[in-house]
Formats: sequence, structure tokens, C-alpha cells
Amino acid sequence: MRSTGCASLLHRPKFFFYALIFSVFLFLGTAAADSAAFDLIGPKIDVRVQRAGVTLPIAEVPNLQVGDRLWIHPDLPDSQSVRYLMVVVFLRGITNPPPDSWFTRVETWTRPIHDEGIYVIVPEEAQEALVFLAPDTGGAFSTLRTAVRGKPGAFVRAAQDLEQASLDRARLEEYLDAVREISANDPEQLKADSTMLARSLNIRLDQQCFDKPTSQQAPCLVQNTDQLVLDDAHSQTMVSALTSGTPSDLLAQISSTPTARGGYYSPYVGAVVDVVRILGTTHTAQFQYIPALALPKQDELNLRLNNPPSFRNPKSVIVIGLPPVRPFPVPPLRAVDPTEVFCVGRPSFVLPADGAPLVFATELAHNFVLRVETKSGRAINLPVKPDAVHGGFLVETKPLPSADLNDDITGVLRGDWGFQPFEGPHYRLRVARSGQWIVASKDASALIVGREDTLHVESADACCVSEVSLRSENGKRLKAAWKTSKSDELEVKVPLEDAEAGSVTMLIHKFGVHEPDEIPLHTYAEAARLDSFGIHEADADGVLKGTRLDEVKTLLLNGIAFDPGALTRANQQDELRFVMHDAASVTKLHAGDALLVRITLKDGRTLDLKAQVEAPRPKVAIMTKSIELDQSAPPPMVRLGSADELPQDGRLNFFLKAQVPETFPSTEKIEVATADESFRVLLSFADGNLTLQDSKTVFAVLDPMKLLGPSAFGPLKFRPVSADGLDGDWQPLVNLVRIPTLKGYRCVTSPEKQCTLTGDKLFLLDSVSADPDFANSVTVPEGFVADGLTIPVPKAKTLYIKLRDDPATVDVAVVPSLSSDP
Repeated sequence: MRSTGCASLLHRPKFFFYALIFSVFLFLGTAAADSAAFDLIGPKIDVRVQRAGVTLPIAEVPNLQVGDRLWIHPDLPDSQSVRYLMVVVFLRGITNPPPDSWFTRVETWTRPIHDEGIYVIVPEEAQEALVFLAPDTGGAFSTLRTAVRGKPGAFVRAAQDLEQASLDRARLEEYLDAVREISANDPEQLKADSTMLARSLNIRLDQQCFDKPTSQQAPCLVQNTDQLVLDDAHSQTMVSALTSGTPSDLLAQISSTPTARGGYYSPYVGAVVDVVRILGTTHTAQFQYIPALALPKQDELNLRLNNPPSFRNPKSVIVIGLPPVRPFPVPPLRAVDPTEVFCVGRPSFVLPADGAPLVFATELAHNFVLRVETKSGRAINLPVKPDAVHGGFLVETKPLPSADLNDDITGVLRGDWGFQPFEGPHYRLRVARSGQWIVASKDASALIVGREDTLHVESADACCVSEVSLRSENGKRLKAAWKTSKSDELEVKVPLEDAEAGSVTMLIHKFGVHEPDEIPLHTYAEAARLDSFGIHEADADGVLKGTRLDEVKTLLLNGIAFDPGALTRANQQDELRFVMHDAASVTKLHAGDALLVRITLKDGRTLDLKAQVEAPRPKVAIMTKSIELDQSAPPPMVRLGSADELPQDGRLNFFLKAQVPETFPSTEKIEVATADESFRVLLSFADGNLTLQDSKTVFAVLDPMKLLGPSAFGPLKFRPVSADGLDGDWQPLVNLVRIPTLKGYRCVTSPEKQCTLTGDKLFLLDSVSADPDFANSVTVPEGFVADGLTIPVPKAKTLYIKLRDDPATVDVAVVPSLSSDP
């Protein structure tokens, strides 16, 4: 499982070495890395880079190029008692040792170096750059030079992965600092802000933390830091991808590498041994090499060490990576929603963007502006700054002269990536003007006094609205709740509970416009209007249709009392369901009976309505049901824990007894649907899904994969449907579950005593446990696409699982072991 030398390691995916540098050395305390948190503050080194007459601090330089002039200044205290020799070296490949001239000896204790630093030039053909800090022993320089020239591949690899690890550590530091600040200043915003922060920085967010009390949420969000940082394809251009394609979410690939046996989080111990061997090949009796993560802030390289330096043999040499000497692509920023429109009249607003976490976590991208053009073609640059907490770029629009702009304009995000200018995403912008609003035709007469109504109004300036209020005829003003339902539409909640019928004016205030837009409206005092009352024989409930049914208090049907239920509104009409107060009275109603419906309103008035009992709705009762599996297939590994669970590739056989009518008509069908009715099918005699046993009993067959498709899941329900389309009541049938294909499990010897369950479509699992009470379970995250899952050690090859389609039921899986371990 572990490589035995540098050559074999170079054929390994680079992610393992990166996982070592960043995740193992950073967080996991194992026997191979006992002090691996990179929480020791090392010395500071000031670095600036000059190119073509322009000088930038090291924090703003993603890469070096040939001819760059580097100013390097070791910022050691005057009281430094140990003389540190600094060696700056450039590398040019794993098989091509650098010449002697590429090594620069710097005696940090001398006054010129202490006060002014040193300048070095990036030579032709250089690819990587490293800085060594070693206690001066008299022969340290020649020893370091011999080590680098003797094994250049080890140091080339270290340079690449130290740079990668530093970039990802910067993302983690930004996330941790921001979460702590939000928790201290505004804990109520922690969920919203940390969710946006995680998206900006590509950080794993544990949603279960928000189920905890407020005081415990922040500590929960910053725990298990070795599992927080997800892959960033942009920064990983310096490190080969683990697979042939671009790595996706690290959390979603927690168990995707066969070498790791347990996913990206498991190769820590092996990776530690690997790096020890790499650096061990360069050890001498005098020196040992310890990596340092560089977290730049302006000129300063702030170093973080995972082990304290030793000043006794073997003395510690601190290895520091500088930016690579090769092109580094500009950040692949993208707009979260390219169709969204933003109002430039706002004093400030955020342009949502993602795809480039380094923009939010480092200073590599800088000098951001949003460029817009005036009517005359003159460009205006608005100041912009990245804001990870709000998920984009904060734009300040105060200097923007809106009068000189078109109504619809395009803003282009621009900035500098190191020394290179680059262009980011384009955004649609809107300049608000005074204008007309259109009231949706469906809401033209929707404003009824005495209740809150919803009004939809349309305008291209909807994104610029700052406030909506109402002004009555007597001048009284009242604020209204509103939201932007579409890019050009507002949904306004009009509070008319205490209003009087008559004229009212809606005032819409917009950013950048002094006077509000006015929309004249009319409110109506609508009394309840009764359109119809429908009830079927043998039903204990019916539906009253009309308008202003919120005024209805009670209903008498031929002297039978009904109680009001839920009021709904559809197609400009109210619908109020009534339930029979005494269900025994249902026998008094027969199809065709004339009805007198007497309605009592809340104000005491009564209204009468004539109706008729409609034909009874079809009704059946389920007698028996059984599940049939494919007998030609091998026995399943998963034993379902409930007789009501139907596997997707199984077949359900069930008998139904006709109740209304007493015999089962040949034209009647059985409808089966999922709980939300997004998948449904009609079983019929014509299709061969129904077979009469006798005139009252029917045998039904449901093949869910064939009839409902592979995406149907969850509780299924059924109801009879008559030839004229009359539906019976829904009744529960079974729970349709999709089952992943489990291949087996493999365990490795490690302190964590974890195993890996392999199979296909593991995302269909909700959780896995080695015990039936799920005391030690593993929850499968949403979006999980890997073919391996880290699990507790099974007992007697038995696992207890909960399926995502039925998480309330515990199923049993007997899986084979793929390794010699238990």
C-alpha cells in the first residue's frame, strides 16, 4: 500500500502527497504525525516581486516567471540567538539538478541582509523555487546544495505540494476566522452567512450543526477541520487530479480511491510514511527537513510549522515554497445566475459569484472593478471587493451617474491576477426610472376588504424596488410586505383586514428615483356568494364553492349539521370543505336527493342554496398483498425489514374487494401514484394488470420499474377510478424502495478500525450501522456519487441499513468480506 522510494511515489496520484501536506500534517494526530496541526508560528520572510517595472507584494503573486526580480528579506528579531543561513534555490525538473549558480547563500545575521534583504533573479528554465532556513554550521550551504542536486525530484515535488497546501490552508483560515467573527457579532445570521461562506470558499458545511442550540453551532462548524476543505479545480492545476477527470466535491468522493481503501480521508497514515521517506532520503546526520506552510499577507510570508525546529543534530531545515515558475490560469469566476438583474441605483449590492475560492481566500486576485459604459461610450469603473460571507462581490454605486446610463446595461467584472489583468463574468444591470406598473389580469378584482389579498404587479424595474406602501382615500399610509417573484414582477401582500371599500393607491419606491410610482387600485366589500355545494352519496364531506367564503360560519344540509374545514382559493374562486358533524348521518343521503343548503354567515345573515346528492364515488378495500422477487436472480444481500417495503425490481400482487358499487365494473381502473403524484399509472383489464377472480374480487399486479420508472420511490397509494372519471379516496399501498448494489466490504488495520463498503448507487442509502440500534452509524451525505463508503467494522458480515426511500425502517444486509481482516 505504501511506496518504497521517491521513484514509486512519483507514479502515485499527487493528491496523496497533498493530502499529507495539507490534511495529515495539518490536523490528524496519528502516530506518524504526532504534532501535525501546523499551528506553530514560524519566522517571517518579506518578499516582493518586480516584473516589467511593476512591484507587487508576494501575497498578490500567483506565479513567477523568468526574469522576475525577487526581493527577499528574512524578518528575524534583533535578539535572534541562532544564526540562520537562508538559501534560495531554483529547480528545473526531477531529472535535471540545478546548477550551482541557482543557489543563493544569504547570511541573515549580517547587517546589510538584516536591514535591506537581498535581490535574486529567476533564471532561464527554472520551474520551482524554494527557500531553506538552516542553522549555520559552517558547511550548511554545501550540504543543502548537495542534497538538492542529489535528489531534485523530492524537492520539486515538495515545492509543488507546499504551494498547493498553502493555498488550501488559506481557504480554511478564511472560513474559520469568518465563522468565529459571525458567531461573536451576529449569531442569528450564522446559518445564512456560513452557508454562503462555504459556497464561496468551497468548504464542507455540516448542516446538522444548525440543529444544535445557537451557542453550540459555531464550535460545531469549525470542528473536524481535516474534513472541511473540498477540492478546488482552480488551485489544483499545480497538482495532478486523482482521476482522469476533474475531481468533484471531496465530501462526495469520500471513498473513491482503491489505494486508500477508505476514501480521501483514509490515506493519512500511509501518506505520512510516504513523506517521511521522501524527506528521509535527504536527511543527513546534520540536517532533517520540516515543511512550512506559507500564509502571505502583503509582503509577509507568515510561516506555520507542524513540528518545532531542532537546533541539535540532526538540526531542522525549514522548507518554504514560493510560487511556481510557470503560468497559473486566471480564476474561473462565474455568475451564480447569469439571468439575474441587479439595480445600480442601490447604494451597494452584491454580485453573486463562485467557481474560484482563491479569489475570496487570498490576495492573489486584486484591484477589482465593475466596468460599465455610459450612453456616450465612456467607461466607468465602480469599486468592487470580494465578500465571501455574502457569496460574491460587493459593489459601491455612489459615484455612478445614473442619468448618463441606458436603462439596461451590462457590467463586466475586471481585476488583476498577479501582474495579469483578467475579465470575469458579465452581469445584467438596471437603472430605475419613473414608469408605469401593470397589474396582473388575474388580480384585477382580487382586493377584498376584511382580509389580506395578494396582488402581482409587473415592471422591468422590479429589481430596484426599496419599499411598497398603500395610501387610502383619507391619506392614511400602511406598509405592505412584498417580494420579487420574477425578475420583472412583484408579489405584494395587501393588508385590508381593517380597510373600507373604495379607492386606494399603491406607492412603489425605487432606488435612485426620488418620487414613488403610483398605482391606483380599488377595493371591494364582497359578501359571500354561493355558487355550488357538491357531495356524493356515502361521503361525509362536501365542498362549497363561491367567493368570500371566509364569512361562512356554519352549514345545514337538509337539517344535517356540517363543520367548516380548510378554506382554499383557486381560479378566482373560494373553496370551503365541510365535514359532517355526525358521521352516522351519511346514511341519510342518497344519489339524486334534492338538497337545501342553508349557510349562516359570521355576521348572522343566512343564505340558501339548492343542490343534489351526486352518485357515490367508487370504493374498494385491499384484502391481501404479497411481494414477488425475480427468482432467476441471485439471492439479495439486503433483507428488507418491513413487509410494506417493495423493492423497485420486485412485483406487487394484491387483491381488492369492490365495495361501491358491489361488483367491480370491467371499465373501472385502479390508479397507483407516489405520494406527491409525480409518478402515476392506471391499472386496467385491457393492459393485463387487473384480473377478476369473481365479480367482486380483482387481482392486481404492479411492476414498479416498468410502470412507474426508475425514479419513482417512497410511499405508494391507490384509488379506484370509474369509467366517467370519478375518483375514489386515496389509500396507502406499499413503500417503494430503491436498493443499491452492495459488493462487499474491506477493512484495513488502523487505529480508527474502519472499513469500506463498496457497491453501486450507494447514494440510495440513508445510513449504515454495525448494530441494529444505530448507536454507531454513518450517514450518507446528499449528492454522494462514490462507489465506496467508510463504515464501522461489521459484526459477522452483517450490516444494518436505512434506505433513503424509507429511513424509518431498519433493513439487514449480509455482505461478503473482500479482505482477510474481520
